[in-house]
Amino acid sequence: MSAPAGTPTGDAHPADLVPLQTTLGVTLERGLLVRALTHRSFAYENGNLPTNERLEFLGDSVLGLVVTDALYTRHPDLPEGQLAKLRAAVVNMRALADIGRRLGIGAFLLLGRGEETSGGRDKSSILADTLEALIG
Repeated sequence: MSAPAGTPTGDAHPADLVPLQTTLGVTLERGLLVRALTHRSFAYENGNLPTNERLEFLGDSVLGLVVTDALYTRHPDLPEGQLAKLRAAVVNMRALADIGRRLGIGAFLLLGRGEETSGGRDKSSILADTLEALIG
Protein backbone atom coordinates (compact mmCIF):
# COMPACT_ATOMS: atom_id res chain seq x y z
CA MET A 1 0.00 0.00 0.00
CA SER A 2 1.37 3.41 -0.91
CA ALA A 3 1.31 6.40 1.33
CA PRO A 4 -1.47 8.89 0.55
CA ALA A 5 -0.46 12.13 -1.16
CA GLY A 6 0.97 14.66 1.27
CA THR A 7 2.25 12.08 3.74
CA PRO A 8 5.49 13.16 5.40
CA THR A 9 8.29 10.82 4.34
CA GLY A 10 12.01 10.33 4.69
CA ASP A 11 13.41 12.37 7.56
CA ALA A 12 10.00 13.60 8.72
CA HIS A 13 10.30 11.18 11.65
CA PRO A 14 13.58 11.39 13.55
CA ALA A 15 13.44 7.86 15.00
CA ASP A 16 14.48 4.58 13.47
CA LEU A 17 11.11 2.92 12.91
CA VAL A 18 12.46 -0.59 12.30
CA PRO A 19 12.12 -1.59 15.99
CA LEU A 20 8.45 -0.60 15.93
CA GLN A 21 7.83 -2.54 12.73
CA THR A 22 9.60 -5.54 14.25
CA THR A 23 7.39 -5.33 17.34
CA LEU A 24 4.28 -5.01 15.16
CA GLY A 25 5.43 -7.90 12.99
CA VAL A 26 4.89 -5.98 9.76
CA THR A 27 6.88 -3.85 7.36
CA LEU A 28 5.03 -0.74 6.31
CA GLU A 29 5.97 1.92 3.79
CA ARG A 30 7.76 4.56 5.86
CA GLY A 31 5.56 7.48 4.82
CA LEU A 32 2.41 5.62 5.76
CA LEU A 33 3.90 4.60 9.11
CA VAL A 34 4.98 8.19 9.80
CA ARG A 35 1.46 9.40 9.04
CA ALA A 36 -0.02 6.81 11.44
CA LEU A 37 2.26 8.19 14.16
CA THR A 38 1.55 11.89 13.44
CA HIS A 39 -0.73 13.42 16.06
CA ARG A 40 -2.66 16.53 15.05
CA SER A 41 -0.74 18.66 17.59
CA PHE A 42 2.52 17.94 15.74
CA ALA A 43 0.91 18.45 12.36
CA TYR A 44 -0.48 21.87 13.29
CA GLU A 45 2.86 23.03 14.70
CA ASN A 46 4.68 21.93 11.55
CA GLY A 47 2.79 23.50 8.69
CA ASN A 48 -0.45 21.53 8.80
CA LEU A 49 1.01 18.17 7.86
CA PRO A 50 -1.44 15.33 7.30
CA THR A 51 -2.44 13.66 10.57
CA ASN A 52 -3.25 10.10 11.56
CA GLU A 53 -6.97 10.86 11.95
CA ARG A 54 -8.15 9.37 8.64
CA LEU A 55 -6.10 6.23 9.24
CA GLU A 56 -7.59 6.09 12.75
CA PHE A 57 -11.08 6.24 11.23
CA LEU A 58 -10.23 3.39 8.87
CA GLY A 59 -8.50 1.34 11.58
CA ASP A 60 -11.46 1.70 13.92
CA SER A 61 -13.72 0.18 11.27
CA VAL A 62 -11.28 -2.60 10.39
CA LEU A 63 -10.77 -3.48 14.05
CA GLY A 64 -14.51 -3.48 14.69
CA LEU A 65 -15.12 -5.79 11.75
CA VAL A 66 -12.34 -8.23 12.67
CA VAL A 67 -13.40 -8.42 16.32
CA THR A 68 -17.08 -8.72 15.38
CA ASP A 69 -16.33 -11.55 12.95
CA ALA A 70 -14.18 -13.38 15.52
CA LEU A 71 -16.84 -13.10 18.22
CA TYR A 72 -19.62 -14.09 15.82
CA THR A 73 -17.67 -17.16 14.71
CA ARG A 74 -16.44 -18.25 18.15
CA HIS A 75 -19.77 -17.77 19.93
CA PRO A 76 -22.45 -19.03 17.53
CA ASP A 77 -25.07 -19.36 20.26
CA LEU A 78 -24.75 -15.93 21.88
CA PRO A 79 -27.48 -13.38 21.19
CA GLU A 80 -26.65 -10.03 19.60
CA GLY A 81 -26.74 -8.13 22.90
CA GLN A 82 -24.10 -10.32 24.50
CA LEU A 83 -21.94 -10.20 21.39
CA ALA A 84 -22.14 -6.39 21.46
CA LYS A 85 -21.09 -6.33 25.13
CA LEU A 86 -18.14 -8.62 24.43
CA ARG A 87 -17.06 -6.44 21.51
CA ALA A 88 -17.31 -3.31 23.67
CA ALA A 89 -15.11 -4.98 26.29
CA VAL A 90 -12.46 -5.75 23.68
CA VAL A 91 -12.60 -2.61 21.54
CA ASN A 92 -12.45 0.34 23.92
CA MET A 93 -10.00 3.10 24.69
CA ARG A 94 -8.56 1.47 27.80
CA ALA A 95 -7.95 -1.90 26.15
CA LEU A 96 -6.44 -0.32 23.03
CA ALA A 97 -4.24 2.02 25.08
CA ASP A 98 -2.95 -0.93 27.12
CA ILE A 99 -2.01 -2.70 23.90
CA GLY A 100 -0.35 0.48 22.64
CA ARG A 101 1.69 0.72 25.85
CA ARG A 102 2.79 -2.92 25.61
CA LEU A 103 3.87 -2.33 22.01
CA GLY A 104 5.83 0.79 23.00
CA ILE A 105 3.99 3.03 20.53
CA GLY A 106 4.41 6.10 22.74
CA ALA A 107 8.14 6.31 22.03
CA PHE A 108 7.48 6.73 18.31
CA LEU A 109 4.70 9.34 18.38
CA LEU A 110 5.12 12.67 16.65
CA LEU A 111 3.58 15.10 19.14
CA GLY A 112 3.36 18.85 19.41
CA ARG A 113 5.16 20.62 22.24
CA GLY A 114 2.04 20.94 24.38
CA GLU A 115 1.18 17.25 24.17
CA GLU A 116 4.81 16.33 24.72
CA THR A 117 5.06 18.36 27.93
CA SER A 118 1.69 17.18 29.26
CA GLY A 119 2.53 13.48 29.04
CA GLY A 120 0.97 12.79 25.66
CA ARG A 121 3.20 9.77 25.03
CA ASP A 122 1.28 7.91 27.73
CA LYS A 123 -2.21 9.40 27.24
CA SER A 124 -4.73 6.63 26.77
CA SER A 125 -6.69 8.49 24.11
CA ILE A 126 -3.59 9.18 22.01
CA LEU A 127 -2.28 5.63 22.32
CA ALA A 128 -5.65 4.11 21.45
CA ASP A 129 -6.13 6.44 18.48
CA THR A 130 -2.61 5.74 17.22
CA LEU A 131 -3.11 1.98 17.49
CA GLU A 132 -6.24 2.34 15.37
CA ALA A 133 -4.27 4.44 12.87
CA LEU A 134 -1.62 1.72 12.66
CA ILE A 135 -4.34 -0.85 12.00
CA GLY A 136 -5.78 1.43 9.30
